[in-house]
Amino acid sequence: MANDTIYALSSGTLPSGVAIIRISGALTRNALLQMTGPLGKPRTAQLRLIRNRNGDVLDNALVLYFAGPASFTGEDCGELQVHGGRAVVQAVLETLSRMDGLRHAEAGEFSRRAFHNGKLDLVEIEGLADLISAETEMQRRLAIEHAQGGLSALYQAWARRLTHARAMIEAELDFADEDDVPGSVAATIWTDMAALSGEIANHVAGAAVAEIIRDGLKVVIAGPPNAGKSSLLNYLAGRDIAIVTDIAGTTRDVLSVDLSLAGFSVCLYDTAGLRDTQEPIEREGIRRALATLEEADVVLFLSDTQDGFGTILSERENRRVVRVATKIDQPGQVWDKAQYDVAVSTQNGEGIDRLLAIISSHLPDLSGKMAFSIPLRSRHVDCLRQANDAIRSSLALSETGLDIQAEYLRLAGDALGRITGRVDVENLLDVIFSEFCIGK
Repeated sequence: MANDTIYALSSGTLPSGVAIIRISGALTRNALLQMTGPLGKPRTAQLRLIRNRNGDVLDNALVLYFAGPASFTGEDCGELQVHGGRAVVQAVLETLSRMDGLRHAEAGEFSRRAFHNGKLDLVEIEGLADLISAETEMQRRLAIEHAQGGLSALYQAWARRLTHARAMIEAELDFADEDDVPGSVAATIWTDMAALSGEIANHVAGAAVAEIIRDGLKVVIAGPPNAGKSSLLNYLAGRDIAIVTDIAGTTRDVLSVDLSLAGFSVCLYDTAGLRDTQEPIEREGIRRALATLEEADVVLFLSDTQDGFGTILSERENRRVVRVATKIDQPGQVWDKAQYDVAVSTQNGEGIDRLLAIISSHLPDLSGKMAFSIPLRSRHVDCLRQANDAIRSSLALSETGLDIQAEYLRLAGDALGRITGRVDVENLLDVIFSEFCIGK
């Protein structure tokens, strides 16, 4: 039930140095009083003995109390920062479970209460989840931008512009006879709506960058058999991922490993050697390799001979293809520099730094001020596209009447509101009265 007081272990896997048990709800203060005795000032850490209902000492821990609404959930909240042993945590949770009106929280229930109490919107909550799961620097920076409300502020600003546009239309429709309302006031908002449509379209284009930050740059290592693909994967990974032999066709499936490069996640895929073969298992491996190539952000096409780049590359003309000459440490290797982009050796490491620099050049440039204000999830992108479609429909229907155009702007505002989870009923008259002296 929404009115229950909930509790749960909110820190990481046990055992640990410290374990944080969070409590939220109307009975939080009473629970803390029973377990720790009188409380001091809210938001002040206090070292207290934690006791069960029989008075037995469970631990000596820090206790914090947050009086609502100045808390994460907006309700009364408490934290017990106990030692992170399994027995200690279990004893504290058991004591809480025996108190009337308390129950163990469900997955995500603290964040859900924060949303319902207006402490966080959906974008901020999703950002918080992404921050917890972030593994690279760029994932962390993108998540913190969303969790701190940077993206929500952008969407709210757009929603305000839509509300203002609707208010101007309503003013012309409903108060056209009032002297205080300028004639054809609605005509002044269409330039801004056209600009807003462009801003949303540019924003949606950033989803491709967000996908790379979230899922990693997909780099596929391809080429003929025995070109050194598995050796390169192992070298870049720093450990033996793929089997390396002199026998052609050793790699039959797609192997992958994740690396961190310049703060981004880079997903390397080793694929089966590309050649004509009648062996059924190898043919399946080649089919999977070709399918993986189609999904790649960057293709490292390897060859240990100058004529090895020809056929496949001619079929896949693409700026994402990097021609990599391999085994350059071997005697007798003669290469025309015009035939490759970088030459490497996995035996002595020659050319590897250059190869990594080339891969890094395909990573997004996030140096701009608004670089991390980009949509991260498909849900965001879908709603943004719906909003933009509605704005464009409104712009295109200038001959049908202002009331129809205003309805499409309302649909656009609703689509934006679904991103943050706050589809409020705007009081358009408040906006009108703030801009005109109607009814003075």
